[in-house]
Amino acid sequence: MKFGHLLSAAALSSLFIAAPAMAQGVKIGILNDQSGVYADYGGKYSLEAARMAIEDFGGEVLGQKIELITADHQNKPDLAVSIARRWYDVEGVDMITELTTSSVALAVQELSAQQKKIDIVVGAASSRITGDACTPYGFHWAFDTRALGVGTGGALTEAGGDTWFFLTADYAFGYSLEKDTGDIVKAKGGKVLGAVRHPLNSSDFSSFLLQAQASKAKVIGLANAGLDTTNTVKQASEFGIVAGGQKLAGLLLTLAEVNGLGLQAAQGLVLTESFYWDRDDKSREFADRFFKRTQRMPNMIQAGTYSSTLSYLKAVKAAGTKDSDAVVTKLKELPVDDVFAQGGKVLANGRMVKDLYLFEVKKPSESKKPWDYYKQLATVSGDKAYPTAAASGCPLTK
Repeated sequence: MKFGHLLSAAALSSLFIAAPAMAQGVKIGILNDQSGVYADYGGKYSLEAARMAIEDFGGEVLGQKIELITADHQNKPDLAVSIARRWYDVEGVDMITELTTSSVALAVQELSAQQKKIDIVVGAASSRITGDACTPYGFHWAFDTRALGVGTGGALTEAGGDTWFFLTADYAFGYSLEKDTGDIVKAKGGKVLGAVRHPLNSSDFSSFLLQAQASKAKVIGLANAGLDTTNTVKQASEFGIVAGGQKLAGLLLTLAEVNGLGLQAAQGLVLTESFYWDRDDKSREFADRFFKRTQRMPNMIQAGTYSSTLSYLKAVKAAGTKDSDAVVTKLKELPVDDVFAQGGKVLANGRMVKDLYLFEVKKPSESKKPWDYYKQLATVSGDKAYPTAAASGCPLTK
């Protein structure tokens, strides 16, 4: 009898343990860098954007509460995969988004596919995410290295910057950005004279900049991001590189980094973003709400995280279930219409397509108010910036 009681108690205990996971509503995880080189680029500000999306959606879906959790992956793929596995297996997370750092995003996307869970990459850039590394459950939202290459690389080459030297972050994102931009430069008749690679989160770029300066290239393409980009630009100024006639191209530069640099150092930089807070009334209204919560204006990563979170919730509602296969179908069917994207569409490979914008950073004398940093040079159509699903290299589309 005692043994029978023990079995019953154990069974009852397991029911109590399982019950919260079964009863919970939709659970979303924001996994990104919150303490390192990309902490301003996305960081806790992306988390706040996701909170705004959940609040704007109403806080519930399918009659159940929406939960949000977060963690700092410290730009370490192994740590990110460990966190994601625990979230999926133990904490009942349904979708992970943001995923700054391409090596992290690619690793978590592979795990998500194994677990049949949805991931929506916003902060990472590699075009491989919806190219050769695509999965049935993976999406890429705000931009990618090919779009940045088309926008910034294409525009500067057409404007006469036909010789390039790349200063590249030594991991998946940097390689992808260098390759995609180099391909665009060459397609437009330009030449790539060389490249040098630096470790992630470097503090001293002097030897790399001297090589770039010695190349005599008209354009030095910065295939890095976050604090690496701001430190490169600051040190390039100390070396007199721009004063000497070479142009710096911030291939992944956002409002957060421009703010960190200040207009005196950043003026004249050409960059591509898929969102700017001061473009229209809708973006200004969203940015004002974001500013009241964070004391800063959002960049494309933070606005993109708002959109990815909102789009996922809309898809869950439309599917009438949080089953991943049903939600994937709705994500690819529904248009993306929100403050970040108007008339956006999701391709069969998971790539969300919308227009991007080519900007030049204003001179201090041109800025009329706080955070008034950009003047728009051109609109880069989404259909031009991104390949079709069939041409992306994604095996799902063959």
